[in-house]
Amino acid sequence: MPLIRIDLVEGRSDEQIAAIGDTLMRTLVDVYSLPERDRFQIVTEHAPGRLTALDVGLGIERSEQVVIIQIFTQAGRSTDEKQEFFRTLAENLATVGVAGEDLVIGFVENGPADWSFGFGRAQYTTGELTTPGN
Repeated sequence: MPLIRIDLVEGRSDEQIAAIGDTLMRTLVDVYSLPERDRFQIVTEHAPGRLTALDVGLGIERSEQVVIIQIFTQAGRSTDEKQEFFRTLAENLATVGVAGEDLVIGFVENGPADWSFGFGRAQYTTGELTTPGN
């Protein structure tokens, strides 16, 4: 179960924002075989000038259409699996108007005890849910 934060600059239509979220989810399902209803996304729009993503020394010039995606998920995916996801997501998001130079993705990993899906219980540790990958 990844928890996804999508940060972007105001100005996209509701349809464009939905397409970004849908494309992200479809990529997670295709690359990692996640269940389709395993969808937890938070979209935050920022006023122009309130979202900054400058170059880290790679010569990347970003536009005002930058999209920053944080994926909070359990640890365990290999570097190769993450690289495949990054590549596939960039290709897929390009089809809905997100340019590769405007895409920033980061994984934040944790463990089974770090999730509660309701009722104040950590369902992965109580046995109510099977830990992904097991």
